[in-house]
Amino acid sequence: MATRSTIALEFADGTVQQVYCHWDGYLEHNGKILKEHYSDPFKLRDLIDLGGISSLQPEIGEKHAFSHFDADISKEDYYAQFGKMTTFYARERGEEVVVNKFKDIQDYRDNVYGEEYDYILCQREGRAQWFVRYHATDHNWVPIEFELEKFAIETENV
Repeated sequence: MATRSTIALEFADGTVQQVYCHWDGYLEHNGKILKEHYSDPFKLRDLIDLGGISSLQPEIGEKHAFSHFDADISKEDYYAQFGKMTTFYARERGEEVVVNKFKDIQDYRDNVYGEEYDYILCQREGRAQWFVRYHATDHNWVPIEFELEKFAIETENV
């Protein structure tokens, strides 16, 4: 079963753009990847420009078969070659590029269609910071660092 999420960027001019991501939206996967690999607003913009995402990975990568079922190579070879590359609906399957656009952060908050997890990189006072909200518990935006720290503590105690 998919854990859906959204990924958004607040631009320097205050506008916001957002895309959908189908798989692995939970904090321990997408949250960690976003914090570690997409905290640069320019790299995140390049990710968002490609539209809806099937599976987020550490690299934007290049066009590749949508899944190992669509490749003329073994499953092992597919993941060895493309496993660290993000899979997009438009780039890999030729679907329409879908990017949701909002006039400002308030418009985004008022009109966003949220998923289980929503992530946004905001730029304030010359600093980019990731925020997340999880719809199952509440709708409050919190800095992603706090949530990742809580997760690290919880997994240490298991």
